[in-house]
Amino acid sequence: MNVEKLEELISKAEMLHKDFERLFLKLYEYANQDYFKGISEVILKLHELSDEKFETASQIYKVLASVGGNLEKTGRELQKNEHQMRFRIEEIITLLGHSKGSFSEKLKTKAALQRLFQFHRIYDYSVTQTLQKLSAEIDSLIFISEKEKKSPTSIIERLKKIEDLEEKLNTLTTFVFHIYSHPSWVHKVEESLREWHSKGLLWVESRNVEQNTGIDRVHVAQILEGLTLIGIVEKKKRGGESVYKLRGFGED
Repeated sequence: MNVEKLEELISKAEMLHKDFERLFLKLYEYANQDYFKGISEVILKLHELSDEKFETASQIYKVLASVGGNLEKTGRELQKNEHQMRFRIEEIITLLGHSKGSFSEKLKTKAALQRLFQFHRIYDYSVTQTLQKLSAEIDSLIFISEKEKKSPTSIIERLKKIEDLEEKLNTLTTFVFHIYSHPSWVHKVEESLREWHSKGLLWVESRNVEQNTGIDRVHVAQILEGLTLIGIVEKKKRGGESVYKLRGFGED
């Protein structure tokens, strides 16, 4: 991983976000005044910035995806937030094209702006926290690398192993909790897999298990991950989704 390049991208993302937030304050001001011309001008400028922010976030995620672990998840979260913001801005642009006409269209635009403002509160906090976290991680990598004279790649590999162990421990802890608090759930999940296998479905999604057990999909996924960790269930990725089967059932 090119740490210097990533550091540049994060600095750029921080600068773009500050510019975006300064401009967003004008949007609040014009919306309070029902000044649609001003709103339109600001929205178009925000859209340009949003495009650049999303592109920068995508570059950051691309670099972090090669690392995996929590860094990859953090990069994905940044990209997701920028994508959602761009989508909401584009919704406003579409409505503004019609807002000069009827009163009802203006009401639709105002409602969309309120949705944008509500999302912005979460968005600003999330993006700021994510960039601060990434910046701190990069500073740590550079510091350790210079101090120990080791390449960032070797340090990242060690971090990945630690993160993998932490993830497995959290999975096991959650699974043990379900065993003690909801032992019937664990049994139902196993039986559901067996039932789907008997119907000819070898690889089963969490939603399939939720469908015939009534257990919330989040808890189903936690139990399936725990069963996978202790070797009762096998897991693979299919179309970006995790699918499961009882070990020993059928041929892949």
